[in-house]
Amino acid sequence: MAGGLPHPVLLSTFCNMDQITIGGQVVEFKHVFYSWVCMAVLFVVAYLVRRRLTLVPGGMQNFFEALIDTIENFICNTMGEAGRRFVPLLAGMFIYIFGMNLLGLIPGFDAPTANLNTTVSMALFVLVFYNALGIIRWKAHYVHHFTGPSKFLIPLMFPLEIVSHLSRPVSLSLRLFGNIRGEEIVMVLFFVMAPILGTIPIYALFLLGKTMQAFVFFMLTMFYIKGAIEAPEH
Repeated sequence: MAGGLPHPVLLSTFCNMDQITIGGQVVEFKHVFYSWVCMAVLFVVAYLVRRRLTLVPGGMQNFFEALIDTIENFICNTMGEAGRRFVPLLAGMFIYIFGMNLLGLIPGFDAPTANLNTTVSMALFVLVFYNALGIIRWKAHYVHHFTGPSKFLIPLMFPLEIVSHLSRPVSLSLRLFGNIRGEEIVMVLFFVMAPILGTIPIYALFLLGKTMQAFVFFMLTMFYIKGAIEAPEH
């Protein structure tokens, strides 16, 4: 702060949250641009790993095999064998969110998940996806997921369950957005006060936080899917 006015770096950061200048051209909705950057990086990495597949894994192949195997075991231990078919979706979601979170640690980049549009779109996909699974699995009987264990409780439980399910994308999106945006703001503040000494020590802490936020989103999505495909209470 100087003379009661915001620092120029902070001012430009918070006034241009949805713009980025590339080659002299202003690009609107930069969170979409950075989302595509993340996808492009993941596609390239996947292509390189696919080209170098060997019977004796090493390097990136060894890392990704260990990562996917860990995620698959976690899903199957939680959901049973029925969860194995959701491993590609859930593992891809975790890696994608984690990759977007990491972009915020690279100077000159922003994490797309620090924008509410990104997190809301993913949360709405989760809401539609697990309810569609439940309807496909149970047909009209899926309504019993919303009516509670007793017919006498239907007038009370049905509106409560509707509100509960509608609140899930709200909590998913706001939790991820709030934590990542908060880290981005703290990073900017530390960089303004001490460009090197202020940012390097907190990189490890923020790396842990970004990993945890991707894991929480992944885990809650898994629980929602598990609840949708399980038998209703009555």
